[in-house]
Amino acid sequence: MEPLRIGVLGAARIAGRAIADPARLTGHRLVAVAARVTGRAEAFAAEHGVERVHASYEDVLADPEIEAVYNPLANGLHGPWNLKAIAAGKHVLTEKPSASNAEEAAAVRDAARDGGIVFMEAFHYAYHPVMKRLQELLAKGELGDLQHIEATMVMGPPADEDPRWSLSLAGGAVMDVGCYALHAQRLLAPFGGGAPTLVNARAGERKRMPGVDEWLNADLEFPSGATGAVRTSMAAEELDFSLKVIGTRGEAFAPGFVLPHLDDRVIVTTKEDTWVEHLGTRTSYTYQLEAFAGAVREGKPVLTDAEDALATMQLIDACYRDAGMSPRPVTSI
Repeated sequence: MEPLRIGVLGAARIAGRAIADPARLTGHRLVAVAARVTGRAEAFAAEHGVERVHASYEDVLADPEIEAVYNPLANGLHGPWNLKAIAAGKHVLTEKPSASNAEEAAAVRDAARDGGIVFMEAFHYAYHPVMKRLQELLAKGELGDLQHIEATMVMGPPADEDPRWSLSLAGGAVMDVGCYALHAQRLLAPFGGGAPTLVNARAGERKRMPGVDEWLNADLEFPSGATGAVRTSMAAEELDFSLKVIGTRGEAFAPGFVLPHLDDRVIVTTKEDTWVEHLGTRTSYTYQLEAFAGAVREGKPVLTDAEDALATMQLIDACYRDAGMSPRPVTSI
């Protein structure tokens, strides 16, 4: 496979492990990077072997050698720059969520579809063998019929000045970590007879930050009668990124489903036995980049495409509204 020629919008902290390391491991090229502060882009390029530094994001999009863009900007900048990248004819791998709200996600979906662009939302965990094994356990009936899914995404608080607390940049616990928990419920929905319906949601605001959720819990129901529970927080005392799937014959627990390179276990418990499976610590970001390249080069289907991103964003907006909060506003650039 010919290496992808990738441009990076911003020198965000996540970009090193989410695109630079996987590109090095898989042989894809990081052609250019730009950042708001040129010095940061230069440091990122030097550390990760990026071929050149551009003065602006617009220059990255205008670079004729770049065919695909990775967007790790603040949440509120995902939608606007995804739309700009699509308009420039670039394929897009964007950090989640793809947009600030469902209306903007629909605009991104429409633009990608009309432009014939490969669009992938970076729910990287979905491409790792840990998640595939959970699906397989349900598909093969080893856990019986699905009864309940518990998805937990809680972490300690970022600093007050962190953009993840900024309403104008589409911040909040659900947007930063809770989206994984909601997406996991949707990813397992076929085993519950179809897409989940929101039953109720409760949330708490961050002190002195009106409209920004510090935590949010939600209950879901699937057409089969199976249920789902989501717990998310950016102000917890512990870090817990776990997923439990409960069926009529047993349950499976992935204690680090979004960080399988740190904890690749799936713990299966049935009436007869309990065992631990290790699914490999190769990063989910590496599997994700391989899937993205396969879509661009070979036309393979994308699991987390723009349509999937819109459905997740609709569920996020529904949670906010039911909890008495507003969906995130669109950010102007």
